[in-house]
Order: sequence, then C-alpha cells, then structure tokens
Amino acid sequence: MSKVAVFLAEGFEEIEALTVSDILRRAKVPVENVSISAATSVTGSHGIKVEADKTFDEVDFDELDMIVLPGGMPGSLNLEAFEPLMKKVDEFYEKGKYVAAICAAPQILGHKGILEGKRACCSAGFEGELKGAEVTYERVEKSGNLITSRGMGTAIDFALCIAEIYVGSEASAALSKKIAYK
Repeated sequence: MSKVAVFLAEGFEEIEALTVSDILRRAKVPVENVSISAATSVTGSHGIKVEADKTFDEVDFDELDMIVLPGGMPGSLNLEAFEPLMKKVDEFYEKGKYVAAICAAPQILGHKGILEGKRACCSAGFEGELKGAEVTYERVEKSGNLITSRGMGTAIDFALCIAEIYVGSEASAALSKKIAYK
C-alpha cells in the first residue's frame, strides 16, 4: 500500500506540514504525521502544538513510499540532525522512492549531495545550500524522485503535486478546484 509520512521536528513550519497532510487526506491518500522525538506532541515554529499520529520508532518504513520534510526553523535543522531519519532519506532516494522537502528543508537534500544535476527550489536565502542543483524560483520542482518547494505560500502547490503522484492529474486538479484554489 502506498503511504506518505510527514516528519515533524520541534520548530517545524505548521502550514507546510499540515497542508500536505490535509490535502492528501482529502485525496484519500494514506498519510501519517510522524514525530521524530519520543513524544507525539510537537510544537511548530509559531508555537502551535500538533499531535502526531505516531513516533519515528513506530513507523513501518516498508509501508512508505514517500518521506516529506517540512521547513521551518529550527525544524529543518532538527530534522537534519536526526540521524535515523537521514539514513531513511538516503535509503528512499537510492531505492527511487520519493523524498519531498519544502522551504528550508531542501537544504537537507543539498547537504546530502542528492540534488546534483536536479532542478530544485527553496525558501529565499537558502539557494546556496542546494549543492549541485539547478536552482529555480518555481513554486514546486519535481525532478526524478525528488520534490522541492519554496515555502509557506507554495504549500498547496507542493501538496497538490504530491497528491497528483497518487491520484493522477485530473483528480488533483479537481481537488484544487474543490478547495477553491485554482
């Protein structure tokens, strides 16, 4: 079964994480919010507490085919500092499974060297961290099994791009219209 996991670290950008979860649930795509700490309660960068569905240790990674890394500060830095997740990012990328990152989180992919020769975008000011990438200023970039996006203002575009992978372009476009987006 296809399943997506959105990983939450203290200081994550609430809109970026929750928009992905919301859009995917509306599209009937299985998605879980996963805390990287031992507790399911995670506080975002703007002080909003979110109750994750499970903790990192409870995830069955064999059920997943996409990892989503929301931005936010210091959330992105906290995700990158969590070595068990970084090992999974490497595994997913190497196996051709999807890795998606938005806002400051694409810098993680740049630091890992997996953006080499790929088109990628990120939040303003982080472009220099996208090592080896062809940096763009598009709202979303899908390059192979990597998806990047610019930030809070592009969260719906990012989520709809992810949804399209699972439900197709027509269903994604219909969902966009249904939520009065485009």
